[in-house]
Amino acid sequence: MNGIQLESMLKQFFIEDIGEGDLSGEALFSLEERGSFTLLAKESGIFCGKEVLQCGFALIDSSSVVQVNVQDGDAVFPGTTIAEVEGTMQGLLKGERVILNLIQRMSGIATATAEAVKQTAGTRAKICDTRKTTPGLRMLEKYAVKTGGGFNHRRGLYDAVMLKDNHIAFAGGIKQAVAKARTAVGHTVKIEVEIETKQQLTEAVEAGADIIMLDNRTPDEIKQWLPLVPEGIATEASGGIEFDNIRPFAESGVEWISLGALTHSVRALDISAKVLAASLKGEISHVYHGKA
Repeated sequence: MNGIQLESMLKQFFIEDIGEGDLSGEALFSLEERGSFTLLAKESGIFCGKEVLQCGFALIDSSSVVQVNVQDGDAVFPGTTIAEVEGTMQGLLKGERVILNLIQRMSGIATATAEAVKQTAGTRAKICDTRKTTPGLRMLEKYAVKTGGGFNHRRGLYDAVMLKDNHIAFAGGIKQAVAKARTAVGHTVKIEVEIETKQQLTEAVEAGADIIMLDNRTPDEIKQWLPLVPEGIATEASGGIEFDNIRPFAESGVEWISLGALTHSVRALDISAKVLAASLKGEISHVYHGKA
């Protein structure tokens, strides 16, 4: 993960949430009052977001001390103490919601990815993500996919050529599209072609595509068509694939299975924030469960 980019992202998220100041926290506590903050898992899953915790609270309060008790990729269970944070009460309350939102989503993605990966056991298929990510969160979401045992597809329009139906139509055909793309990009950039028919598959092979995406094809169709693809050309299944039908695609012999559902509609992992806030006299002043 790019730490510089993460810090920049978090600053923007905090600016959005805090605005000119936290009316609630600043009304109740002085800058000197300190407290402790515990993050607890409320359900089983895969944790992801250690750097978000460390960087996030440090940005809000440079005096904060963050102890993360689990690593990215570790399994957590109801009651697992994920992290303990000590710092100013104002800082804890300002940082809580943004940080919770992010680690809950990242952990949800990591958990879903791990479940998808399990369904490919014993096959050569590997699970990867897509560009169907939340705007502004792509780096974090793709990191979460890797944390869950999956792989990243291209990160954007800039790091690989992917020729879909509209690209091909505009270019006049698969052969023309691949030839033009090959001329325009360097030898280190791979070219992927999306196909839906056996004829298109043959054209993509003859055009010299590096990767062939079999879009919206059934596992049986993919199994029948794969012998037409020579060694050296990677194959990917996409479209119509959900968590409950991954196994048949994995058993078809395809190399990659891309799932937009890993990021576009995943459920966040339930993680709560419990604050034990000590007054300046060392007394416990309140117990708070952060939920809103």
